[in-house]
Amino acid sequence: MAAILQITDVNKSFGGLRALWDVNLTVEEGTVHAIIGPNGAGKSTLLNCLVGRLKPDTGSVTFEGRPIIGLPPHRINQLGIARVFQTPEIFEDLTLLDNVLIPAMAKEDGAFRLNAWQRVTRRRALIEEAEHILEDVGLADQRHRIAAALSRGDKRRLELAMCLIQKPKLLLLDEPTAGMSRADTNNTIELLKKIGEKGITKIIIEHDMHVVFSLAHRISVLARGTFIADGTPDEIKGDPKVQEAYLGGAHL
Repeated sequence: MAAILQITDVNKSFGGLRALWDVNLTVEEGTVHAIIGPNGAGKSTLLNCLVGRLKPDTGSVTFEGRPIIGLPPHRINQLGIARVFQTPEIFEDLTLLDNVLIPAMAKEDGAFRLNAWQRVTRRRALIEEAEHILEDVGLADQRHRIAAALSRGDKRRLELAMCLIQKPKLLLLDEPTAGMSRADTNNTIELLKKIGEKGITKIIIEHDMHVVFSLAHRISVLARGTFIADGTPDEIKGDPKVQEAYLGGAHL
């Protein structure tokens, strides 16, 4: 299987604090790759380096063979990388449908221009596509509702819809089930499995091991800014280094 993302010797420090240290990671196309580790391990810092919010001090990151370090976030997004944040980033004063249309139109307007007639025709097509995606995530019946009124689980589903309409090749999910009830968590797992049928590669940062072992093909363990283990879910479950670093010696 070909690598879609390659991280090589990435380092990042904040003053005297070394957040990432010689980080190396290969993510294969079409897989779900989980990154786990204790709080403060550097997981969110790594994601921020991947989407252009932070620039590593040293090292390289390539996406589909193309270097992306130094590119602005909107350019990385246009190349095919989308991110779901720990706290859902949505337009709370707008309807669900408008929330999904905004990233779709922003991406298109950054790529080419349309004449007036083409713009009207294309907007109709985008509305149909947005409604279809809202149906995929179980929110079609609420498409005209104001987003602020949604539950946390539904806000997460809306944010996923906002990512999906951009047709990403790589989806980064930063604790996608944080703060959810078990029922919402299980619904999100099923939704992510459904998204997997579209062939989208996913990197998931998650503390809930039920989520990780339900979805991941491969797991990498980050501790104190560097990866200490990488393998299949079964290999990670039995790794004593992981049990010590992540759960203080308890079994996963």
